[in-house]
Amino acid sequence: MSRLEEFQSLTDTEEYFEFFDLEYDERLVYVKRFHIMKKYGEMVKKAEGHDFENDEKLLDYYKFALISVYKNFENGYSPSAAEIWDTFGKPSACSTCSTSTSCNDIEEVSNGVHSCTSQSNLSFN
Repeated sequence: MSRLEEFQSLTDTEEYFEFFDLEYDERLVYVKRFHIMKKYGEMVKKAEGHDFENDEKLLDYYKFALISVYKNFENGYSPSAAEIWDTFGKPSACSTCSTSTSCNDIEEVSNGVHSCTSQSNLSFN
């Protein structure tokens, strides 16, 4: 199996970080995995149709995209309500709660950024 085929078989957020041998905050990834993977999926999709000459250059782009998306969240990026509502069709704080005020699993991720820790594992593919 080629490295590109191996990349294409990944399913969990953590697998992407491990594939590229990148350090990450497990707690941040746990609470923001859906948003990280949504943004990462958008960047991966942008690579379609571009000539990267070979698989290694394409994988370098994928690695850079993951680093870029992760660093945005690490530095406090939080999707707007419009982005979230567009994604879900209706507002929801997490997979188990209907509003962030009733969620018992809200925790500070970093620098005053709060997220629900009840989110299930999600990936794109």
